[in-house]
Amino acid sequence: MKTLIMAVTALLLIGAGYTKKEKDMTPKSFHDFVVETISGEQLDLSTLKGKKVLVVNTASKCGFTKQYEGLQELYETYGPDKFTIIGFPANNFANQEPGTNDEIQEFCQINYGVTFPMMAKISVKGDDQHPVYQWLTKKELNGKKDSNVRWNFQKYLIDEEGQLVDVLSTQTKPSSKKIVSWITG
Repeated sequence: MKTLIMAVTALLLIGAGYTKKEKDMTPKSFHDFVVETISGEQLDLSTLKGKKVLVVNTASKCGFTKQYEGLQELYETYGPDKFTIIGFPANNFANQEPGTNDEIQEFCQINYGVTFPMMAKISVKGDDQHPVYQWLTKKELNGKKDSNVRWNFQKYLIDEEGQLVDVLSTQTKPSSKKIVSWITG
């Protein structure tokens, strides 16, 4: 019975974006999550161990949407072996991502040729905040710092061990010296 309860709990947490941990169910690393891709598959973020990851919340109808172009250039230049970008579409700001996953994926491919991994649409703040963004924004979970997601295209830098390194504002361009130096450093 105890094994059954542990298995059900683990499945519920995996469904919520967490992976199974035998002794401690609290994620300590970005690599402790499983997320859904925009095409509906599961992505175990532990497969990104050894890579630097730029996490960005995206929107198709935002003044910063053109950053998709810079993100794609960054990915083509430095990815995917030791660096990747993960886009999380979110409709948390001024209804600027109203589309379905299929519509978002089509928009990204047609308009910007996006080939970096895009995840299923989530909420990046509020009562329904996705577990990955809970970890990204709460020092008690990530061990580094608290932050608020202030707008679309805010960026989180994750190191090769799955630890939060920094949070960058929407205004920070993908080609910024800070991002490029971090990737190449």
